[in-house]
Amino acid sequence: MNDIWKELYNAAKNVLKPREVSKIIEAGGVSAAVESLSGKIYVGVCVDTACTLGVCAERNAIFNMITNGEDAIKRVIAIDRNGKAIPPCGACREFMTQLMPEDYRKIEK
Repeated sequence: MNDIWKELYNAAKNVLKPREVSKIIEAGGVSAAVESLSGKIYVGVCVDTACTLGVCAERNAIFNMITNGEDAIKRVIAIDRNGKAIPPCGACREFMTQLMPEDYRKIEK
């Protein structure tokens, strides 16, 4: 694993804190880090709800990036509660495709 992937992994690992937010919401069981084209790293965690209002860690990290004025992804990593790197789910891949319709194939995963 080269240095940038280690940095992304560590950023995601730092926010990986599985916890119960309420009786019907859990958060932090999966975390993610996104490197924008500018090189800045944004993180997010999953928020799982009893209905479909939750959000994946990858999209949460991307929303964080967008909130901070950026809109292009260079790399993304997600890790599960055991610290294992996992691929983005289909919904997250679709979101990345819609965010970067001309360049989504350039995103390193």
